[in-house]
Amino acid sequence: MPFVELDAIYHQPGWQPLSAEEFHRRVGSVVAGADWVIDGNYSAVRDVVWMRADTVIWFDLPRRTVMRQILIRTLRRLITRAELWNGNREPISGLVRLDPDRSIIRWAWTRHATYHRRYTAASTDPTYAHLSFIRIGSRADADRLLAEQIGPIAPVDGNMEWA
Repeated sequence: MPFVELDAIYHQPGWQPLSAEEFHRRVGSVVAGADWVIDGNYSAVRDVVWMRADTVIWFDLPRRTVMRQILIRTLRRLITRAELWNGNREPISGLVRLDPDRSIIRWAWTRHATYHRRYTAASTDPTYAHLSFIRIGSRADADRLLAEQIGPIAPVDGNMEWA
């Protein structure tokens, strides 16, 4: 089944955002299919995604865990110069910027509580009664979910990183 990262659609070359209309159109065409998995959390397309979804897997990890993982992932991407989406790479300025729209680290810090509240409310909102919400609050929760769905996972090179 198709797996789509919303970041890959939204972040165009040079970190330019896709227009709201085009973003909505492209995501709408993905979710028009029978089966798909969407990775991402964009309120601009939540309506179209959640209307067609049956399950929302919500990573509600402690802030300290999120921040540790974001820092490690960002540093690894900076060092390796890994290409993310559409030729984009992590900018070194993302480590020091205070604007959450220009730094994934600052964004994660400032939005953590907001997303906890938003998903807690959504999981009990009658509008989303057709959705099954699965809350992942720890690595153990994620490991249990994976084991239930596909069986135990062996670490690759001793590493079971997920971020």
